[in-house]
Amino acid sequence: MIENSGPNRICHIELDEKSIIRRSAEIEHEKKVAIFDLLETNHFAPHGALPDEYQGPYHVNMRIEDNRLAIDLKTEAKDYLKTLVLPLSPLRRIIKEYFIVCDSYYDAVKSATPQQLEAIDMGRRTLHNEGSRIMQERFADKIDIDFETARRLFTLICVLQIR
Repeated sequence: MIENSGPNRICHIELDEKSIIRRSAEIEHEKKVAIFDLLETNHFAPHGALPDEYQGPYHVNMRIEDNRLAIDLKTEAKDYLKTLVLPLSPLRRIIKEYFIVCDSYYDAVKSATPQQLEAIDMGRRTLHNEGSRIMQERFADKIDIDFETARRLFTLICVLQIR
């Protein structure tokens, strides 16, 4: 785990509320846990020059814009730095599969045996990890993130994608 005291980190994160259409209690809980965990420990280092050679920490706002992920980067004092626009196409298939498994899991919670829930949850975690690895690989030219940060961001991207 990376301590959250250096400059290459997210110090605050917001999701564009207009992007989030449907919210269940489960989704709201996942969002809150992901944000809490992300702010506790993360590594986030955008590539390229930023105004005044700013190197973090970052105030981040995420939204979906024209089927892409837009990440507004601001200083800790909320001064605008730049917007990163990242394609979501590499994640589309995995997000779709992840939603299907999550829906199965939430349905199964009501009546499945612990062993059945564990099997579904294992599949859910596997897809989540795959999405996180894809993010790390595909976004590597714009942002350096560790695996745990990618996991939290993948959760938040999924929240933004729910329709």
